[in-house]
Amino acid sequence: MTTSRVLHFLRGPATSPAPADRRGPRQPQRLRFPQAGEGMRLVSVACSSSSTGEDEGMTYKGAGVDIDAGTELVRRIRKMAPGIGGFGGLYPFGDDFLVAGTDGVGTKLKLAFETGIHDTIGIDLVAMSVNDIVTSGAEPMFFLDYFATSKLDVDLAEKVIKGIVDGCEQSDCVLLGGETAEMPDFYAEGEYDLSGFAVGKVKKDKLIDGKNIVKGDVLIGLPSSGVHSNGFSLARRVLQKSGLSLSDQLPRNDGITTTVGEALMAPTVIYVKQVLEIISKGGVKGLAHITGGGFTDNIPRVFPSGLGAKIFTGSWEVPPVFKWLQQVGNIDDAEMRRTFNMGIGMVLVVSRESADRIIEDTHGSSPAYRIGEVIEGEGVHYV
Repeated sequence: MTTSRVLHFLRGPATSPAPADRRGPRQPQRLRFPQAGEGMRLVSVACSSSSTGEDEGMTYKGAGVDIDAGTELVRRIRKMAPGIGGFGGLYPFGDDFLVAGTDGVGTKLKLAFETGIHDTIGIDLVAMSVNDIVTSGAEPMFFLDYFATSKLDVDLAEKVIKGIVDGCEQSDCVLLGGETAEMPDFYAEGEYDLSGFAVGKVKKDKLIDGKNIVKGDVLIGLPSSGVHSNGFSLARRVLQKSGLSLSDQLPRNDGITTTVGEALMAPTVIYVKQVLEIISKGGVKGLAHITGGGFTDNIPRVFPSGLGAKIFTGSWEVPPVFKWLQQVGNIDDAEMRRTFNMGIGMVLVVSRESADRIIEDTHGSSPAYRIGEVIEGEGVHYV
């Protein structure tokens, strides 16, 4: 029997990180673009296009991502595995539920390849899973990763794994192990793919499942750092249309200097510490991680049947990157709200009597905004 051309390396358990400050998520990192000679590749973004008119509004589906098809697949899977559908999967374990989540970072990886920025994409990977499981009130315990490439570049892979370690430290969990798969001819030269898996736990009597949400409850939004890790198939299409490179300045009128690449590559906020601290003080009934599907598809996932949301669209400042994406792509409001997080990465559903206290407690480096309320009738309505 010949030796397989696929090499697998099982990484052993990492040392548990020291307990970290639980005051809230770290400030978004300032990204550093590699200088010439550090592996920086030509900044250009290749996207297929089926647009038939220059002024036609861009859509996520037109960029190749069909949210409705994904929803239909979940519906079919539910027939085979009825327990799915939440942000995290629940497994009863004694007095606890183990809460598990898995995700990747999508085509944000394409921008990592273009910019040569590989040391923060691992933060995105951890964030996508731990932010999902914390919506049940679970404390993340450990994380595993999967790194796949056609030819292993050890230095590059080390940068990616370092970002994963940083993400684990931010969420107080352990990088327990992972898989490195080297698969010749499977990926383009210099490219790789990532997946991550997180497991946490929550006491059964502390589970947050949204079942006691009622009309009049308040929606509180925690700000994002930008696009996070969803919508990049559309964002890359907009970048192509704009004619800008990732090293060009992002058009904005607030006096802050930011390149397009810095704005798009800003690491996803890890909300674990901030959310668990808020939960510990009471009043939280449900949480929604705002990822693919935006407000429109994610917020209703935590509501009992017959309830919906009213969103106050002027209650927080939408970051300049979203305004630029919408203007250049001629994207309508409904499409933006179903594709991007629009500046809010986590939504908490809280009792009316707890809302003011929670907002007051989060002033400073980790603010929160009253962005809406629970109403009768299903769906998300914007006013």
